[in-house]
Amino acid sequence: MANDVNTKMNPNEDVEMRDHYSLKGGVRGKHYEAYSGGSNVVLLEADVAKVFKDSEAVNKALRGVMKEREKAKASRKRAS
Repeated sequence: MANDVNTKMNPNEDVEMRDHYSLKGGVRGKHYEAYSGGSNVVLLEADVAKVFKDSEAVNKALRGVMKEREKAKASRKRAS
């Protein structure tokens, strides 16, 4: 029954957590500080992830794109 995707659980039903879902050893608030300033999780496709190994690399590339867009925008304003 628990594996049946069409089964809806009653939120008032008393269900115990299975042993293999143990939270022992967990640290409360471990990631709180990192996410308190806001976070935007983005999934990279495999080919992109091969080039950009971590968030620092992605952020650096995107800041470069942003800078170039601002230059192009300023250039268009001067040309008008």
